[in-house]
Amino acid sequence: MRLNLKSVEERVRPLGGRASYDREFIFELLAAYGRSSSNITRLRNGSLNVADHPATEVAQKNIVYFKETTNDPLAVIDELRTSPTVVRYGTRFVIVTDYAELLAFDTKTNDSLAIPISDVDKHFTFFLPWAGMEKAQYVAEAHADVKAAERMARLFDELLATNPELNTTTLGRHALNVFFTRLLFCFFAEDTGIFDEGQFTAAVGALTQPDGSDVSRFLTDIFTALDTADAAEKPTHLAGFPYVNGRLFTVEEHHTVPAFNKKARDLLLESGRLLWNEINPDIFGSMFQAVVSPGQRSDLGQHYTSVPNILKTIEPLFLDGLKEQFNAAFDNRLKLEALLTRISQIKVFDPACGSGNFLVIAYKELRKLEHAILERLTQLDVRHQTLYVESRINIESFYGIEIDDFAVEVAILSLWIAKHQMNREFFEKFRLNIPLIPLKETGQVRQGNAARVDWNSVCPNNGEEEIYLIGNPPYKGARGQTKEMKADFDYAFGSRPYSKNLDYIAIWFVKGADYIAGTRAELAFVTTNSVAQGEHAGLMFPPIFEKGLEIGFAYTSFRWENNAKRNAGVTVAVISLRNRSSRSKYLFTDDIRIEAKNVNGYLADGDNISIGKRTKPLSAIPPMTFGSMPNDGGGLVLSPAERETLLERAPQSSPWIKRFLGSTEFIGGVERYALWLTAANVETALKVDSVAERIERVRVHRRASDRASTKKLADVPWRFGEARHRATESIIVPRVSSERRDYIPIGYLDPDTVISDAANAVYGAEPWVFGLLTSRLHMVWVRAVGGRLKTDYRYSATIVYNNFPAPTLSAPAKEQLAEAALRVLDVREYHSEKTLAELYDPDLMPDDLRLAHQELDDLVDSVYRKRGFDNDEERLSYLFGMHEQFTAEEKRK
Repeated sequence: MRLNLKSVEERVRPLGGRASYDREFIFELLAAYGRSSSNITRLRNGSLNVADHPATEVAQKNIVYFKETTNDPLAVIDELRTSPTVVRYGTRFVIVTDYAELLAFDTKTNDSLAIPISDVDKHFTFFLPWAGMEKAQYVAEAHADVKAAERMARLFDELLATNPELNTTTLGRHALNVFFTRLLFCFFAEDTGIFDEGQFTAAVGALTQPDGSDVSRFLTDIFTALDTADAAEKPTHLAGFPYVNGRLFTVEEHHTVPAFNKKARDLLLESGRLLWNEINPDIFGSMFQAVVSPGQRSDLGQHYTSVPNILKTIEPLFLDGLKEQFNAAFDNRLKLEALLTRISQIKVFDPACGSGNFLVIAYKELRKLEHAILERLTQLDVRHQTLYVESRINIESFYGIEIDDFAVEVAILSLWIAKHQMNREFFEKFRLNIPLIPLKETGQVRQGNAARVDWNSVCPNNGEEEIYLIGNPPYKGARGQTKEMKADFDYAFGSRPYSKNLDYIAIWFVKGADYIAGTRAELAFVTTNSVAQGEHAGLMFPPIFEKGLEIGFAYTSFRWENNAKRNAGVTVAVISLRNRSSRSKYLFTDDIRIEAKNVNGYLADGDNISIGKRTKPLSAIPPMTFGSMPNDGGGLVLSPAERETLLERAPQSSPWIKRFLGSTEFIGGVERYALWLTAANVETALKVDSVAERIERVRVHRRASDRASTKKLADVPWRFGEARHRATESIIVPRVSSERRDYIPIGYLDPDTVISDAANAVYGAEPWVFGLLTSRLHMVWVRAVGGRLKTDYRYSATIVYNNFPAPTLSAPAKEQLAEAALRVLDVREYHSEKTLAELYDPDLMPDDLRLAHQELDDLVDSVYRKRGFDNDEERLSYLFGMHEQFTAEEKRK
């Protein structure tokens, strides 16, 4: 059952404020979020319950682990949330309660909840993922990272003001970047046990002058001490600082530490007093990258990429398979040991890694799985406790390419921080300490332009190793690319031909395909969903499929929310590539997984077809053209006021004035008119002074043009530059429409309305054609093969309409469709006081209009297939099959 926010709130409300609670609470809570009654019955009777102790625990794979306790709930949940069973079954929420307090933990976001159980209704948003709604994550309120980043940004600006020469050269800026990376490590180290508590900040505060004059020299001495292994070689006052190494403080990297003043020293000490042990490495990198990029600071929270979104990439790619293997091997020591060996050899490679978010999440997830396996082995045989004294998941197995110098340093630092935090979890589980320093692993993140770098030189692929490429490469449409970006295509494609209409991210898919072809490597990238739509899908995917690759899974479209306060996300897809195999393929829509026979370049279950431009319809429907373009200098198009003035002066001009609609006017209810003259009436019209004045204005405008074709049009100034209007009923299809709408507002117009070139027009169309075009089934086709203008639908006659497969219909079927279509138009008229923009706003659409559309949708579905369709994926798959059949028949003819 799909619920909205309000209905969830109403369903959870009765669970709050009760005098007492018992085991039924968890079943009622699940039901409130839309879990089916049959599912809950099976969970209650035990057939779905995978808990270790079913008498006091309720657990369902991927959903929940619920435990009753009479002990301290906090201690219980700390142990339970990383238990082998929770990891094994991919549990989303862990809940522990003594029926007075309720503690919950979200294993994907690491968010926690601790409330009186009677207040559960006040915190209903915590469990929204059960209802298919990921929670917005407000970083500024939830994490210490934002406050730390704001302090560091102020310090950065003050140091630049004090040392302006550092901003004038690449070497100077790099020196400042390295310096800030070292500061970040020191602040984190003194709050997490790597250094003594407060050691770094206390030393600066106690041993430097308040005016900041000697801070630069003192910090240089500290950094040298951190790079010195022998304590005897350090100054006495710095002998307590440990040896770090790991390239972070190496002498070769000692660039000039910037000069400080009093304000800079004070800002450094303020930053050091923050609680850096709360820093979250999942967002650490992106946020602090913004510190050194002042233009990105409008909202430091915006750089947070939510963990659930990253998991959409790495879970289906490899984590789910590893957890399934863990599940299968749960009671077999040898198989568990083999799985440990496997995960220790996996390589993860992000060829556009930014500041390391994807690598950090992948590292932490593999460490969590390793801990669960080791804990299970210890349960099977306590002797395993002494066999593993450190992690076998090595930072050296995580590779990245990033063009930004500072981001490279922060990515490596983020991995070290993640390692330290996972080492602490290892200690909590096994009471074995894995020290972070000296840093033995320097990381495999390289600075460079991934579009030009040979990926094998960064992460060698011998064809036999298990390598996973992940990430969120840069998006930039063909028209928005810089000269440097356009030049990158030659490096990526070499001698191979390519279209200049490709999105910039196509480089990563093409290079990724080259990298994985014929090997064990696989990839999954986050991308704008436009790469799998319209012309672009037909340009990018055919050469990739020709290399023997296939799409293993794809998330069709979802909002990538990466702006914590303003929540300004983009619509993206996740697309994986692998070598052809017999393994299952999946499509994910609204987090529902659907198995597919084949996933094509339009992210639909169907053969690998390419939808190209057509000059005429594939089906028996009337042709579609652009509307009419005036090219008039304002002479032929009239505002309502101009129309009234003309009619007052020359009432006889009324027959020559027609309503004039483009996309904006039609959807927004804006009035415009056109002076529409023909060869039959122009002589009469020119005798009317007011009309003749307007025609002369057109003549002057066209003669002044630099284009020869426009100058020629000055000979017929009374006619539209491109006159396509026909005096028949017509269908208007806006060329651009908001992606928020469930339906593009399409119109059925009378013969006296002229459609402008800002919309598409179908002349001589009967109402049944309007019925087909305004249906859900046609919208599914539009979303799949149509282009996008930013994120809005971009309707093309040559790509969308001319390729749309329409069945051959009987006269009764056309009559039924016409009746249902006219019903939609009638209901619109009931709400004539509203614009189509208001009527088709999904939040404001009237119920009777929605019902009229639903009835039309059902009828159209039945016209295509008697039993209809269960979902949009079925609709699209069926349409692709029809398209392939029609094109094959066309070729035979």
